[in-house]
Amino acid sequence: MQRAEFRLQSAFEPQTGGSGRFLFSLHNLGREVIRDFTLVYTALTRVVDKTKSENATLVRRDANYHEFAPPAGFQLAPGEVWRFAVGGLHRPARHCTDGPRSAYLTFGKNNHAKVAISEMALVGAVSEPPPVLLPEGDPGDQPFALQPWPAVIEAKPGEALPVTLHPADGSDLDDIRAVDEVLVLFQRLFFPAHAPFSLTPDPQGRPVRFEKRETLGKEAYHLSFSGSEIALAYGDEAGRRYGLISLAQMLHGAKERPDLFRFPGSGRVEDRPRYGWRGCHLDVSRQFYPVADVTRLLDIMAWLKLNIFHWHLTDDEAWRLEIKAYPALTATGALRGPDEPLRPQLGNEVEPVGGFYSQDDARHVVAHAAALGIEIVPEIEIPGHNAATLVALPELTDGQEAPESYHSVQGFANNALNPAIPLTYEFLETVLDEVVAIFPGSYVHVGGDEVAHDAWMRSPLARKLMEEEGLPGTFELQSFLLSKVKDTLSARGRKLTGWNEVAHGGGVAPEGTMLMAWEKPEVGIELARAGYEVVMTPGQAYYLDMVQGEEWQEPGASWAGTVPPAHTYAYEAAGEFPEELKHLLKGVQACIWSEYFLSRSYFNRLVFPRLPAVAEAAWTLPENKNWERFAAIVPLAPKL
Repeated sequence: MQRAEFRLQSAFEPQTGGSGRFLFSLHNLGREVIRDFTLVYTALTRVVDKTKSENATLVRRDANYHEFAPPAGFQLAPGEVWRFAVGGLHRPARHCTDGPRSAYLTFGKNNHAKVAISEMALVGAVSEPPPVLLPEGDPGDQPFALQPWPAVIEAKPGEALPVTLHPADGSDLDDIRAVDEVLVLFQRLFFPAHAPFSLTPDPQGRPVRFEKRETLGKEAYHLSFSGSEIALAYGDEAGRRYGLISLAQMLHGAKERPDLFRFPGSGRVEDRPRYGWRGCHLDVSRQFYPVADVTRLLDIMAWLKLNIFHWHLTDDEAWRLEIKAYPALTATGALRGPDEPLRPQLGNEVEPVGGFYSQDDARHVVAHAAALGIEIVPEIEIPGHNAATLVALPELTDGQEAPESYHSVQGFANNALNPAIPLTYEFLETVLDEVVAIFPGSYVHVGGDEVAHDAWMRSPLARKLMEEEGLPGTFELQSFLLSKVKDTLSARGRKLTGWNEVAHGGGVAPEGTMLMAWEKPEVGIELARAGYEVVMTPGQAYYLDMVQGEEWQEPGASWAGTVPPAHTYAYEAAGEFPEELKHLLKGVQACIWSEYFLSRSYFNRLVFPRLPAVAEAAWTLPENKNWERFAAIVPLAPKL
């Protein structure tokens, strides 16, 4: 990779009673004088007052995109530095990653130069050591590498470690195939580690005898250990898979860390999940993840016994799913660059950045998930978070509405589908027809979150609809639209799920609607009181983009506070629910939001060990959880 000729260094200077300011230094490391240029950087800490800059002028801001010009006539010679300050920020920076995520110089259309960036420093502070996120754990008196921890385990370590496990003589083809499927999963996750299963008996191995038991739940399994064999009873295909994964985990752990873990020689495991909905969400709009990364995440989910993949396919930053009726959604709406209709955001640099999933890609992912017992819930954001959609399809806008009549909380202007435009409904029906043809699961997630409080209030078409229908404001308009979307989904045999704001403005009918409580735990209880089924996804515990430590150098977002792994592990959604409403609590879900996730190492640092912690909360009863045991086992978990 060619070295950049320029580097942007930055520092944050706090100010008492204010939001502080950025101090920038642009270094010319090249051999030529530059002039007549502007500097573009992307950052989640946005400038909202353009008058607060020193030695620079804000030329343009579009959400996280910022473009600054130096003073008139300025030139930057080799070895020299342009220093400037930027105030008027929408909030103080709290961590190094609140600063620039990418930068480049622009000299006009099709003429740009890459700028390297350094992590933002904090004025007046020195570097801090990273926090200890995961202490050395202790597996205790049950030294078995099982994760999530089972409902019942009464087992004693064996003296000898089986080389491998294999189907017992007389196993039917379905059981043998199930062993092979978990063997393939293990090899994808841990190759070249020694495989836990063989289809051929080994004298130093141990046979597994299978029994389908109708009295067990579909996801339940029982394991019985003796010196001569292992008996695996299961309720259905899912229970058999989870039992085999548990065996693979215990044998793998005993081989990888024999100082900590053993394999059972006798005893039993009786296991079943706590919740039916054990989810993981992935935002692929802010950053694109290739199909191989998505299927790798699905493999990790299966290893952790998670069963719902919530695929966040559209947002302001990009539309990622091919819709054959509207090719512009991915031709224009998935591509960002200095000279593209969509400006760079969140780490985008000089080269245009795109990426989307063809319908064949999506079907491949669906098939991969189904083979692992994972249901995919696709998310198509309605009505907010549609900046990319409306640039790609300007016919969906009210041409009489001013270009910046409102802004979303992320700074995007006029980013919501307009309920007063008839084409909006034709568009959504067409899109949803293609979506349900790809995704066979029960639910379609429609978003419904973070619509600006004054959205559509300056749209003449919307004002006319409000008068005709007696709708007093933005959220009633949103509810008007989403109620029609629910009818569309119901007619296609799908249930509507969305974020908790779907209930705003009168909301859609609770019957057949499931909502995700993300803002705070109390919201989930309020939704249940209104009759909605609820999945708990609180940002304060289960959002895996949140920082894990207070230190300035600790990466991540901070709007929901600091979320160390121990907090995620200890959080109990059901503990806050009134007993009479717990039947409406369907489960829990981790959410991976990708604004900050610009590298694989960054992803793994923030997602692990917190994703396994949520998986244990979804599967394991509170009285069976143990932080020290978890901390001992979780280093064995696979990463992306």
